[in-house]
Amino acid sequence: MTVTNDIDLAQMLADTEAEILRVVGGRDGATAGVYEMIRYHLGLDGSEGPRGKRMRPLLGLLAYTSIAGDHAAALPGAAAVELGHNFSLVHDDIEDGDVERRHRPTLWALHGVPQAINTGDLIFSLSRVALHRLSDLGFSDSKVLRLMRLYDETCVQLCEGQYIDIATSDRDAPMTVELYFDMIGRKTAALIAASIEAGALLATDDDEVIARYRRFGWSLGLAFQLNDDLLGIWGEEHKTGKVPTDVVRNKKTLPVLYAFEHAAPADRERLAQLRSLPELSGAEVAEVVAILERAGADAFTRSEARRHRDAALAELDGLTVVEPAAREKLAGIIHSVISA
Repeated sequence: MTVTNDIDLAQMLADTEAEILRVVGGRDGATAGVYEMIRYHLGLDGSEGPRGKRMRPLLGLLAYTSIAGDHAAALPGAAAVELGHNFSLVHDDIEDGDVERRHRPTLWALHGVPQAINTGDLIFSLSRVALHRLSDLGFSDSKVLRLMRLYDETCVQLCEGQYIDIATSDRDAPMTVELYFDMIGRKTAALIAASIEAGALLATDDDEVIARYRRFGWSLGLAFQLNDDLLGIWGEEHKTGKVPTDVVRNKKTLPVLYAFEHAAPADRERLAQLRSLPELSGAEVAEVVAILERAGADAFTRSEARRHRDAALAELDGLTVVEPAAREKLAGIIHSVISA
């Protein structure tokens, strides 16, 4: 085991992207085009395109490093996690009708729905192929099989969460707050928890340690989504890098759903009227935000984000790790991505 006192996150990200390119790069012949589409979506097409934060694989590598002392052997798992996340994004863009992701056209907007569906399917398949290199690196068949089971069960949860999202979009009545937590547990927390659990699973056979890492990831995932809900309405563009447009886009987020359950009757009725409009003016957006604030939706969402953030930190504090620098990096990520 190699233990390092200096955790280089940039190197971890570079190594993860190199591992992903091992799976999706260098294809020739009749199928070269679909791999170009994959690299475009991932921002690995050589254009310095936007790549996303790669937070999920990074968390998994840090979990592995905190136990094992070096991240290299866990890279196939990190690549699988990032590919798995991105297959869902390709499909989400189609299902949501989004024509832009990370400030450039989505795959379906460029190449049409059939090719984008097929590309998303291929990314999913390649995410599983990525895991097979763990066997070449000396991990036991039983450990690789356990990781693949975790991966498959997580993908099932992702699809279940997306079902809830789509199904409730077709109903006139808003989703309940309780159902919203169920949905984001499946869509957001499950993948973050699995990413971290995978890193621990590869590094140790101690089931209690693995379970604690998973609980840490689950709480972190919920806090991350709730913080995103706050930023989508009350975020400042110069700090978040994005315009707070969740109200304009009529998104189902916790503040809105909480207001439907707790606002005064007149405000609830007005909120329903405003959300039924095809487009909101600046004044109407401000009116929606005022209704949310009168209902205490911002305070409730912030308190829930903090509660889950603190639960994640408590799980982290309870871990005995070989590499304390990795643990500190994990704690730093929590504080950097969750500003509630």
